[in-house]
Amino acid sequence: MTSSRTSFPIGVAGVGVAALLLTGCSSDSAGSSAAAGTPSAAPSAAAVSEAAEVSAAQPRITLTYDGGLLVLDATTLDVVGDLPIEGFTRVNPAGDGRHVLVTTEEGFRVLDAGVWTDGGSSYAGGPELTEDVFPAAKAGHVVVHGDRTILFADGTGDIASFETAALLDAEGLPETRTWESEAAHHGVAIELEDGTLLTTLGTEDGRTGVRVLDPSGTETARAENCPGVHGEGTVAGEVAVFGCEDGVLVYGGEFTKLDAPDEFGRTGNVFTTETSPIALGDYRSDPDAEGSLLSAVTLIDTAADRLQVVPLPEGVQYTFRDLARGPQDDAVLLGTDGAVHVMDETTGTLLASHPVIDPWEGPAEWQDPHPAIKVHDGIAYVTEPAANAVHALDLATGEVIATGELEVTPNELAVVAG
Repeated sequence: MTSSRTSFPIGVAGVGVAALLLTGCSSDSAGSSAAAGTPSAAPSAAAVSEAAEVSAAQPRITLTYDGGLLVLDATTLDVVGDLPIEGFTRVNPAGDGRHVLVTTEEGFRVLDAGVWTDGGSSYAGGPELTEDVFPAAKAGHVVVHGDRTILFADGTGDIASFETAALLDAEGLPETRTWESEAAHHGVAIELEDGTLLTTLGTEDGRTGVRVLDPSGTETARAENCPGVHGEGTVAGEVAVFGCEDGVLVYGGEFTKLDAPDEFGRTGNVFTTETSPIALGDYRSDPDAEGSLLSAVTLIDTAADRLQVVPLPEGVQYTFRDLARGPQDDAVLLGTDGAVHVMDETTGTLLASHPVIDPWEGPAEWQDPHPAIKVHDGIAYVTEPAANAVHALDLATGEVIATGELEVTPNELAVVAG
């Protein structure tokens, strides 16, 4: 390592959720070159003068569209910034409540979402697509864990991490820690709170597993029984979960492999919370299936060493953009029936279904605009590309509390907490 400075088998639960959903439902990543832009709708002087009256964090949403980025007030869903940028981009919260990392050809470019800070006593400026870029060839996954943000460059396998909060205070970019992979691949890394690094193994031809590096950079363990490793998350007790094409790989001081019930049973994306030992994952059992739509999820109980597949009924499918976790650690899914379904994370039992958007079909290509969901502070933000709209759903009441009508077609989204 170097440091540098930079300017369950299918069971009763599965059958239960399928039956309940039937009765409860109603009507990989490189960006292109970017051009700096300025917001088309900055906050007014009156709004700034009233900053002292803002007593809570003001979250904001960043949406990608063909040709730019929109920044929205997460309460009203009003557009507060329209920033031009060329090509297909992806967005991830940097973890500090204010910044978003945008993938470009140059690397991870920093977007200032322009949020209120210090309990509303001051205005942070923006929205602004800054000139600050964490260099990366084929910028890929962003992972926020503990007090660190970790970046993976698919084109080289290089890994960089920085203290998340330092991005707020740095003039330019904060100091980074860096590591090198054994070979370039589409990968991901997690830095644990003691400085241990978990990082994927692979080449351009395939991915095989995960290795462990201690804080000095010395390898202490590896597991090469996770074909097609993709997707990651950290659950309660700082236990890490990685998706495989035949189950999941769990690390909590040592590796444990949880096999899928099918010969091919791919979990490619993992959604976790720090208060639950259970991870939510997507699931595909047919390696030859066309399209991006999926019809089952996985519930991975790291405390019980159990992987449970929960099938969904006919008419309810989703893509990798349509899973999230609720405020009570529930599993949240946006279905092709247009409803947001809330499921118990332990049993897969359906707890609620809330109609939000019109029924939709899967995209021809995964990059194409299609509905997506993110949950923050009990509010589910749902995009509706067919209507050029975004909606805010209160998960506690099932009420759509705001709708933003857009002049562009939204694609991916990220939420910063303020």
